[in-house]
Parts: sequence; structure tokens; C-alpha cells
Amino acid sequence: MKRTRVKPRKEVTNALLILTGTFSAAFGLKGFLIPNHFIDGGVTGISLLVSSSTGAPISALIVIINLPFIWLGYKRIDKLYAIKTLAAIFVLSVILFLVKFPHVTDDKLLTAVFGGFFLGTGIGLAMRGGCVIDGTELLAVYINPKSFLSVGQIILAINVVIFGIAAFFLGIQSALYSILTYLSASQMINYIIQGFDEYTAVTIISPKSELIKNVIIRQLHRGVTVYKGERGYGKNAIEEKDIDILYVVITRLDVSRLVNTVQQVDPAAFIITHSVSEVKGGLIKRHVLSH
Repeated sequence: MKRTRVKPRKEVTNALLILTGTFSAAFGLKGFLIPNHFIDGGVTGISLLVSSSTGAPISALIVIINLPFIWLGYKRIDKLYAIKTLAAIFVLSVILFLVKFPHVTDDKLLTAVFGGFFLGTGIGLAMRGGCVIDGTELLAVYINPKSFLSVGQIILAINVVIFGIAAFFLGIQSALYSILTYLSASQMINYIIQGFDEYTAVTIISPKSELIKNVIIRQLHRGVTVYKGERGYGKNAIEEKDIDILYVVITRLDVSRLVNTVQQVDPAAFIITHSVSEVKGGLIKRHVLSH
């Protein structure tokens, strides 16, 4: 019975995320970018550029220009994802056409930063809801298996071309401010998708792993995963090679404290840190009870 209840609730949550995202994106476009002739990256940027150059309504362009990419996603990637994307873009178009948003500011720096903020928030919320409101990602995912470039690099290459064209039609200054808009939007998308905590994974290799594990659990109140490993280098052939490798996921605010604690136990410990895109479950957001 529980499974049948959870799915509709999740779909309602996704729909609310997408609807909120489309309103946020529309506000960023009509409240900041369009009145000041700024653009963003991707299909949204192309739509803004064409609208600024020809006077065509952005509400129509954002659907028309996205259609080939949505069709590509429908045929080659995921049909449900493409259908939800089409619905979200259509809702965004209707909002842009019907809703009147206030022209917030003429200041170019504020326009670039906050226009990107609201647009990026909208795109990120839509992605959280299970779709996109910009077809560039669908194109990048399609090209990726046939290219040596990653999805992010493909999107970046597309945007370089878009901003190059923008510099020709809108001028260097507007193009530079538009790049700032894109960077602001990208940062907000990362925050919405990956979360504000910015988790970091820490791998610790030390012969004092048992002591370090106990210190992390009892003093720092963090969970630890232990991998069984083997040293690949030693002073002699009979040296003990088995070793426990500790793996800890923490927020970036705790990294310095963890590293300092480990180095106090073993100054020669080998410590590796790297960012983590998303974390679910485990003991990240709740303390481990010390006994």
C-alpha cells in the first residue's frame, strides 16, 4: 500500500518544483534580462538573441527553438523525460506571454547577477522536478557518446559559440555581461542540484587506521566506512601489507577539522579529498552516538 501512495506524492512534488521553476525563470527573463537586452547560454540564450535582434516574441521562440532538441531527446534518449520537458517549456512560454513582471532594474551588474540567479534557480528546480527547460542538455547528452568531450564540455562549447555571436550582434559589453549572467545561473543550478552543503569525500590511508576511526566516530561524531586494502609499496617483501582504508563523507566546513584531527593522530597519514555531487542517507546530517 505504501508504494502506491508514495509515487503520486512524489509526482505532485515534482510538478510543484517544475511550476515554481518556470515562474522563477520567467521572472529572471522578463524582470531582468529581456528589458536590458542580456542573454544567457543554451537555447534560452539563442531565443533571447533572436528576440533581441528581430523583435519576435520570446514566448514563441523559446518553444520553437527547443522543439528539435526535445524531439531528439524523445527519439534517442528518454521519452518520458522529453514529454515532461516539452510540458515545462510550454508552461514557461504561457507564463512569459500572460504574466506581467515588473522591470526591476536598469543596472547592468545587478541585471547580470540577479537575472542569472532567478533563471538558474528556475532551471535547477525544473531539473529537480525531473525535466529541463532548456534543450541544450538533451543535445549534449545525445552528442556525448559519439564525442571525446564530456556533457559539460559540449554545453560549454555551444555557449562559447552563442556568446561569440552575441558579441557581434549586441556588442562586446553586453556579451560580457551576458557571460556573467550565465556564470551566475550556472552557480545557482549547481546549488539547487547538488545542495548548499557541498559535501566532500575524504579517504585516509594510515597504519593507525583503527585509532583514527575511533577518533572520528567518538570525537567528531561522523560515520566511517572501512575498506580492506593492501599496500602497494613497502621496504621489504615480508612487511605487513594489509591495511584498512577509511572513507568519510562530510560537509566542506568540517574538512579542515577532520584533516587536523587525523594529522594529530598520524602526521604521515595519506589523505585524499574530493568533492561529491550528491549524498543521500547515511549519517551525514545526524551525529553518531558515542558510547
